[in-house]
Amino acid sequence: MAKKGENFKQMKEGELEKKLAVLRENVRVVKFKSEGSKSKNVKELWAMKKDIARILTELNRIKKTA
Repeated sequence: MAKKGENFKQMKEGELEKKLAVLRENVRVVKFKSEGSKSKNVKELWAMKKDIARILTELNRIKKTA
């Protein structure tokens, strides 16, 4: 999850790809953990998905300008 003040626009492409991999793994873990029971923190998954979208948007912007 992005911490307050974390700015993806200032990160390099490699850093963004690493962060993306970590977030995707976290989403997978949270989904499988909540499969058997009710999720206690629904906003956590929602926030991680939003961060993934922000990172992908920034990566696409970088690739278009390159």
